[in-house]
Amino acid sequence: MQEAIFYIYSRNLKMTRIKYDVNLMKFISLFESITRARVKDCISKDERLIFIVQPGEMGKAIGKKGSNIKKLEKSLKKKIRIIEFDDEVAGFVSNCIYPSKAKDIEEREGKVMITPEDNKARGYIIGRGGINLRELEDIVSRFFEVDEIKVV
Repeated sequence: MQEAIFYIYSRNLKMTRIKYDVNLMKFISLFESITRARVKDCISKDERLIFIVQPGEMGKAIGKKGSNIKKLEKSLKKKIRIIEFDDEVAGFVSNCIYPSKAKDIEEREGKVMITPEDNKARGYIIGRGGINLRELEDIVSRFFEVDEIKVV
């Protein structure tokens, strides 16, 4: 299987290395051709794909009444999740945990602290066995210098 290597510069000008295989590149190409939205990153997790789109492209990516997502899920036979990128860590984390709401998202020295609005939101953010929180850390650390994410 062929791989393509892309170098992405983060805010702190540290290079992050992201590898895309041929399948991921096909997914990105199909996503962009159906939605006309620009993709910043694509992550494959088990039976679902997570697309990070450029700021302001979320409406295009979803389509009217979710039509683009439905088309993609049908053609790829995978669940699709779309996240809008934000240049600020707090904004990006907020977009990642949507539809849950957070009272406060604070970043200090590589640590992000999320204060959820209620226990239901806390449960959604953490997930069973912490799986959602680990996934959130993986996604956020691809773009920002973040060591740890905590739910307080």
